[in-house]
Amino acid sequence: MRALLLCISFIVIWTNTVFATEIAEHKAIRLEKVEVDQYALNQIDPLFIDENKLHQLVDDLKKKIYKAPKNATIAKSGNIILEKPGITIDEDQFYIQFKKTFYDDKADGFHIPVEKVYPRVDKALLEDIRTKELGNYVTFYKKGNEERSHNIALAAEAIDNHVVFPGEMFSFNKVVGERTKSRGYKRAPVIVKGELSEDIGGGICQVSSTLFNAVDLKGIQIVERYAHSRSVPYVPPGRDATVSWWGPDFSFKNMYNEPVLIRAHASNGKMLVRITSSDTVENFTGS
Repeated sequence: MRALLLCISFIVIWTNTVFATEIAEHKAIRLEKVEVDQYALNQIDPLFIDENKLHQLVDDLKKKIYKAPKNATIAKSGNIILEKPGITIDEDQFYIQFKKTFYDDKADGFHIPVEKVYPRVDKALLEDIRTKELGNYVTFYKKGNEERSHNIALAAEAIDNHVVFPGEMFSFNKVVGERTKSRGYKRAPVIVKGELSEDIGGGICQVSSTLFNAVDLKGIQIVERYAHSRSVPYVPPGRDATVSWWGPDFSFKNMYNEPVLIRAHASNGKMLVRITSSDTVENFTGS
């Protein structure tokens, strides 16, 4: 037990040290007094700041400094991979320090202030919303079709660990993204206008259809769903959800009072989607 506690303490200290190093690296960005003075509104009065130019500077610094936070996720083993904060410019402090430097002739400049960006999903939330299963659905496919199997697994991985908060919309196309060769998708059979064809990303409709059947719950409002132009073998008639990047999407809204977690996995010819939430979850019926 003592060894375990020492190990956990080391991980926490190491994580904080790594993040502190990243903060220090970004704080090293510095604006000198001569650079700050260039934002004077000289054509009107050098005592005024060109606010439009200053706002553009802040936008540029955001792009340079911003590092997105990483949500906590559940590994295949069931262990939770901890969240990681991101970094962005501290705008309030930036404007304060900029104006102090601008109006103080003795100032020599300042380091760009930064702050943490916290992820929406942390370990505590995941532990809470994985406790109660609301629904699940399983479909099957021929694992011998390697290209199609690959696409299904890739799309399943994209929706796995996704959290939909109360009142939020889930869009399959937005979450999974465009299915392209550069993103790892392969050519496989698809249905186009009732005819079988081949295209990049063929097979992912099985993922969206499995998801649809798993989230067809009292507390989920199906917003957008389209059926294929012909029957598909992996779900009963009328229970499919076709998707296409330039065409139909599958989307739904979380009407529960708690976030819902999507767990999805595809391997060895089996596609599984589970929907879980907190023990206190209930359908929101208020106005």
